[in-house]
Amino acid sequence: MNLPFTEEQFFAVFSDYNEAIGWVPVVAYALGLLAVALAVRGTLRGTRVISAILTLFWGWMGAVYHLEFFIEINPLAVAFGVAFLLQSAIFLHASIRSQPIPRFTARADMRGGLGVVLMLYAMVVYPIVGIILGRSYPAVPLFGVAPCPTTIFTLGLFLWSRGPLSARLWMIPVVWALVGTTAAWTLGVWEDLGLLVATLLTVPALIHSSRHRKRDMPLT
Repeated sequence: MNLPFTEEQFFAVFSDYNEAIGWVPVVAYALGLLAVALAVRGTLRGTRVISAILTLFWGWMGAVYHLEFFIEINPLAVAFGVAFLLQSAIFLHASIRSQPIPRFTARADMRGGLGVVLMLYAMVVYPIVGIILGRSYPAVPLFGVAPCPTTIFTLGLFLWSRGPLSARLWMIPVVWALVGTTAAWTLGVWEDLGLLVATLLTVPALIHSSRHRKRDMPLT
């Protein structure tokens, strides 16, 4: 895959981006932990808040990361930014529906366990792998403000969803996961190979849920 930028330029953008946004990643981690805690509780109000958190994550990445910073080295960042803003709008719509979909609740099954693995990878393992590979702050992608780890986290949450999900809810994250996986080979961002694993784990489960509309217990 031929990219319009070098590995050095790619990580320089993250360095400038992280320095500019200051403590925003700390807030993002707090919101991520809140989303997991609310999913464990499994209430209707909680699932609305989780969708609102995803709205913030994807809207921020679209407007700030892609359209303010990544655009400096990649003209495709305009399309990426629009796609992320569209995904943010999809999550916003999901959060205000009378019966919000997806409905996020922790699951005590294999699918739920895989969701835990993906979310832990996005928030904990992903940055550790980056450190092992010789990267250090601020020239690193961070959960909640960088597309790849946040996409892995989002797909992990989808594995905690109840009921069938329309493809429009997960199509953009999956497409980005494939884009990120391809770029990982060129840039040597090996932690982004988690995107491929997340896609392979999530998409079959979501398609299966859509084909077999099982009745879930209502949230209270």
